[in-house]
Amino acid sequence: MQPLPTPCPADLVPDATGQDAFNAAYRSAMQQRAVFVAVECQAQRWTVKADALTAFEHDIDATVYDAVRNALIRLIRSREIRPDFSAGPVYFVLYDLENENRARELAAALHAALYGDLGPLAQAVSDTPA
Repeated sequence: MQPLPTPCPADLVPDATGQDAFNAAYRSAMQQRAVFVAVECQAQRWTVKADALTAFEHDIDATVYDAVRNALIRLIRSREIRPDFSAGPVYFVLYDLENENRARELAAALHAALYGDLGPLAQAVSDTPA
């Protein structure tokens, strides 16, 4: 797998549907010492997963963590993701997104945020009711 650029465009976020695809994407992120990000289709809904542990010594700033958590809470309140999400501090899962395009948009935005660029995440949730 090619290394993901940062920020990662939505169309390059790997589809990790199925155990083999997930393992390959996760292993690739570990080998590249990069933040893992992927989307998965589960029962006709989409899930976003991100994990900073694959980047080894990558630190997530408290400001970044707070911004990500607030964005995810906003998505819950709008009922765009299920309330049983995982919000870090290093592993993030967003369940029950309606379509692949939105899952990819949020995955790319989350990936950028975990590298300190909060702009794409703020934009991705800007139309979401608070």
